[in-house]
Amino acid sequence: MDSAPASDDVYLRPSVQTAVKLLIVGHFAVGKTTFVGTLSEIRPLRTEEVMTEAGALVDDLAGMRDKTTTTVALDFGRLTLNDRLVLYLFGTPGQQRFTRLWQDMTQGALGALVLADTRRLSQSFEVMGVLEEHGLPYAVALNQFPGAAGHQLDEVREALDLLPETPLVRCDARDRVSSTRALISLVEYLLNRTGHLEHA
Repeated sequence: MDSAPASDDVYLRPSVQTAVKLLIVGHFAVGKTTFVGTLSEIRPLRTEEVMTEAGALVDDLAGMRDKTTTTVALDFGRLTLNDRLVLYLFGTPGQQRFTRLWQDMTQGALGALVLADTRRLSQSFEVMGVLEEHGLPYAVALNQFPGAAGHQLDEVREALDLLPETPLVRCDARDRVSSTRALISLVEYLLNRTGHLEHA
């Protein structure tokens, strides 16, 4: 599968036969908004607000001195993977207080890509737990941050207690090629696991 180049065209190709809803999830400040913005071929919908002093008291900003905004509802983007398949990307807010909101967003989704940060792996467990509770299959992508330790994927898989078949890849949410590969790992997993995209 090869993603289409970015375009200002907001209209779907007439050849598109299948539209798939995917969630981009992860803990607070893991790069979900960046990921959706990097991949979206249309201007992404963002619901970012400036972080307040009150929010700083409950949101863990360790190692994120430059973060000044946060998603309060969702990010939305679109990516055409090929002439027949388009992906609708829904980025969820990462703070625990918004969990109920993005639980509702699982309705109609075929799967999720979990963005994780090796510096804060423990914060991914709640996210994966919610997906498992809703029966939503997922892949995990380790977003590369400056200064993060370069753990082996096998070590991270064991630390996250992932099933052998759950895809685990590295990505840079700022890089279109890297992010596309991460998303394709999820799509291929869904194909092999459920056959939901068999007509795409």
